[in-house]
Amino acid sequence: MKKYLLRRFLQIIPVLFIITFVVFVLVYLAGDPVSLMLPEDASEADREALREALGLNEPFVYQYFHFIGDLITGNFGTSFRYNQEALPLVLERLPATFELAAASMLVAIIIAIPLGIYSAKKRNSFIDLFITGGSVLGKAMPNFWLGIMLILLLAVNYQLFPVSGRGSVMHMVLPAITLGTGIAAEMTRLIRSSMLEILNQDYIRTAKSKGASEMSVVFKHAFRNSLIPVVTIMGLQVSHLVSGALITETVFSWPGLGLLLVQAVNGRDMAVVQAAVFVIAILVIVVNLLTDIVYRVLDPRINYS
Repeated sequence: MKKYLLRRFLQIIPVLFIITFVVFVLVYLAGDPVSLMLPEDASEADREALREALGLNEPFVYQYFHFIGDLITGNFGTSFRYNQEALPLVLERLPATFELAAASMLVAIIIAIPLGIYSAKKRNSFIDLFITGGSVLGKAMPNFWLGIMLILLLAVNYQLFPVSGRGSVMHMVLPAITLGTGIAAEMTRLIRSSMLEILNQDYIRTAKSKGASEMSVVFKHAFRNSLIPVVTIMGLQVSHLVSGALITETVFSWPGLGLLLVQAVNGRDMAVVQAAVFVIAILVIVVNLLTDIVYRVLDPRINYS
């Protein structure tokens, strides 16, 4: 296990190098940010002076290696929109994104686990068909549409929750439901299929023949062994949530990393875009690594060689 973890940590370096190169190229090709930083009536001399100050008049290769040198020291530059260093600005938004991600995953778990287990126990019944159909519908609904419908129904018509922003638990309810619904739909179907496979195993029939209660068979024997594919989906979804659910944060004006990244892309704020993508890449890699460790905890038979 130690060798595996060491190998995974060493793999982080080339992955981050590729990510930074791709992001730098895309930002480089997006256009000249000087046109956004200066007024339209700015003279060409002022534009050239600003390009020289930012290093944008240098060749592409020089700009990239200069960027890598600054990146090693944690310097992503200064955001011209917020007039502060990009990396601290990105890190300031992480707590809001973590908060929304945790709430969304909690909503998904609360919905998916009981529905998935009950659907498997009532296989091919009307309830099973209803839950399966609901999970397909939940997965098919776009997040932005569901978010807007929740705002119109629960925030505008009935005024039960705030429309947007962050400040209290009530502000978190609608965006958490919006994000959690799609995750719950996918997890429900996966839990159902995993449980159906496990419930047909010999050791489950043996446990029943020994007089084990239904609850004990389902949760102690079946559910634990069906968690590995579920953990895979949870790991992928957590990566998606932590990376900043861009659309949901934008719809609800949630001041997280996703909203910051959307605003930075629209404003061609290169420093913030590069810092945000770098932080997101680190978070995704860490979540994937933790997912592999959880595999080993759930099933000691898994051996990473």
